[in-house]
Amino acid sequence: MKKSRITYSPVAAVALALAVSSCSNTRFLKEGETLYTGATIDIVNDTLSKREKSNLKDALKDQLRPKPNSSFLGLRPQLYIYNITKEPKKEKGLRNWLKYKIGEKPVLLGDVDREFNEKILVNYSENKGFFNARASSDTISKNKRAKVAYTVRPGARYLISNVTYPEDSTIVNAEIQSIKDKSFLKAGNPFDLDVIKAERERIDEHLKNKGFYYFGADNIVVQADSTVTKDPKVELIVKLKDNTPQLAKEQFTIDKTIVFPDYNIADAKVGKYGIPYNTDSVEVINDLYIIDPENKFKPKIFDRALYFDRGDLYNRKDHNLSLNRLISLGVFKFVKNEFIVSDSLNHKFDAYYLLTPRPFQSLRLETLGKTSSANYTGGEVNLNWTHRNFFRGAEQLKGAVYGAFDVQVGGPKDANNIIRVGANAQLSIPRIVAPFRFESSSAFVPRTNVELGYEYLSRTGLYTLHNFNTSFGYLWKENERKEHNLKVLDVTLVAPQNISDKYREQIEGNPAAGIPANPSLQRVIDKQLIFGPTYTYTYTNTMLPKKNTMYYKGLLDLAGNIAGLVTGANAKEGRQKELFGIPFSQYAKMEHDFRYYRKVGDKSSIASRVIAGLGYPYGNSTTIPYVKQFFVGGSNSIRAFRARTLGPGSYDPTTQNASFFFDQSGDIKLEMNLEYRANLYKFLNAAVFADAGNVWLVNEDPERPGGKFSGDFMKEIAVGAGVGLRLDFSILILRLDLAMPLRVPYYAEDERWALDRINFGSSAWRRDNLILNIAIGYPF
Repeated sequence: MKKSRITYSPVAAVALALAVSSCSNTRFLKEGETLYTGATIDIVNDTLSKREKSNLKDALKDQLRPKPNSSFLGLRPQLYIYNITKEPKKEKGLRNWLKYKIGEKPVLLGDVDREFNEKILVNYSENKGFFNARASSDTISKNKRAKVAYTVRPGARYLISNVTYPEDSTIVNAEIQSIKDKSFLKAGNPFDLDVIKAERERIDEHLKNKGFYYFGADNIVVQADSTVTKDPKVELIVKLKDNTPQLAKEQFTIDKTIVFPDYNIADAKVGKYGIPYNTDSVEVINDLYIIDPENKFKPKIFDRALYFDRGDLYNRKDHNLSLNRLISLGVFKFVKNEFIVSDSLNHKFDAYYLLTPRPFQSLRLETLGKTSSANYTGGEVNLNWTHRNFFRGAEQLKGAVYGAFDVQVGGPKDANNIIRVGANAQLSIPRIVAPFRFESSSAFVPRTNVELGYEYLSRTGLYTLHNFNTSFGYLWKENERKEHNLKVLDVTLVAPQNISDKYREQIEGNPAAGIPANPSLQRVIDKQLIFGPTYTYTYTNTMLPKKNTMYYKGLLDLAGNIAGLVTGANAKEGRQKELFGIPFSQYAKMEHDFRYYRKVGDKSSIASRVIAGLGYPYGNSTTIPYVKQFFVGGSNSIRAFRARTLGPGSYDPTTQNASFFFDQSGDIKLEMNLEYRANLYKFLNAAVFADAGNVWLVNEDPERPGGKFSGDFMKEIAVGAGVGLRLDFSILILRLDLAMPLRVPYYAEDERWALDRINFGSSAWRRDNLILNIAIGYPF
């Protein structure tokens, strides 16, 4: 029987010290002061279910003020930092920052107004239909700590007995009557003030879309009558307020639509409502008035973006849609809209759009320092130029030149530094340029994108690659959640140069020097011609204020399919075809990236991710191009393994007889990640995570035994886990993740789990197993 070994780390010692110290926060209190540690709420009611009581209790607890000092695992480290930090003599400095930014002032029992909180609890209960609610409280004190125990007796919850919408002869009432069957207020449901507010907003939204521009939700009143029966029931009457302005009851239509695309609020001649009167240069297109004296924009861009036509009934949906499309053009800094009555007798108004352009051209220099878990440290410099109105139609032309270097520092292999220099350009046109008509009612303007790029990559002492790429395609969004990106043609050409004798020796082998042949290295420096369509679909609702959100991205990449079919290519049978003297790639590839985020508290959440990918070479190819294969390991993947050093399958990359490590790639990828995230203090977040996955080959590779995908693939899953800190400064998130392997797929099958070999006390073990990842942004 093996003896277990207990080891200690400095981190554990610090945590223990902090725990002991945090327990003595009360010794800093003055005579007569008591630390407030929170509140409890007891619901006394026999008619509510256990779940209803729990929901009501949680909602009531959110209403209480003040909140106690924040705690972590039952401790209050921020309060302790405040207590042990001496009063600063200056308003700025480290001591002031520690005490008042990091630290947290003690919340005392004397800060709690129990009578006020009781009223809050009663008021909230009444808003939820408990009209006879009562509340009381008591204080429980011990060892200079106190909590307040609230008791709420809500009584019976009133239900809706009937909902009435009185009729009259007005147009606005007729519209309300037409949608009353879709009311949120239903007989038998509990009375709820939030639902009543939602019903008023629903009616208001409908009327806004029917021309009632001046109508507002405040013009609707919902009267509640609880005297109808002796039972705890209430009748609701939904109607217009008696003092509703006549203007709010009238439907308005659009007369003229006037656009000022070069509006400057400081310099413009201003008339009524801040609308400039200068109409010296007016261009009319489809009843659209464009006032652009300097002719900076083509009028057609406004005709495509604006949804109002002359004579149209005002519609809030089209109103917002037009504004969003103007913003999504990307050329305007401010977009303002005004409606001014032009014919009060016939209920018409003019729509004015006041647009302030952004500077058409901008130049930005970016510098970046970086490090990777593969022992590479380097930097990058980017010079980006943007023109936002290149052909006067809000076309965006972007150009960039960049240079980067990565130097290997440390590590068990010879250093082979990487130098990258490149340039690229992209033209984005705010419409679909195609021989067919593309209609979009989305708030996002569809775009046609043309890209062209070149990169020079030198891996010193090994090889040089010239990478040319170009693409033509379309980007459009159905709504804020769904995005499509179709590249009708995506072309990549990779041309090698300056292949060193050292690298060729690794490919061909040198028996005299004891170096075996490694033909798989040839794929890195093969001439590659890849062309075909790619399609990406993205769905996300992570921008919505929901408890649970998700993200999905699917990719389909088809290369050389038509060319392979036309030429009858079959590489396996020796009929590999060429274009321009280069064998073209033929394959089908798909990848699915699914992420799920679940909030488990006010300051914590669980994030999970599953990635599955498959690339299948056929026809003119026996393998997928190296640049299109899958890789795992690194700061955004399985963090317990260095970048691109894991797999394929059970192949052990440490056994390769090369003087350098090369990236391990595969045709099949499976990866799973689970991460618990918690906010410790404002910008400081912590995480505990576990990663698992691997890559495999479709076909057998004699040089990488164990790399082919088989029915035993689950036995070849790598597993790692770790902890991390994230410094979230909004515009920048700096991430530090410390991970270690728990399961290593290239060990002997009965020794792959490494849990019994964990030894934090061993410097050799820490050097070989603890991987520090420093990165920007969250891993997923």
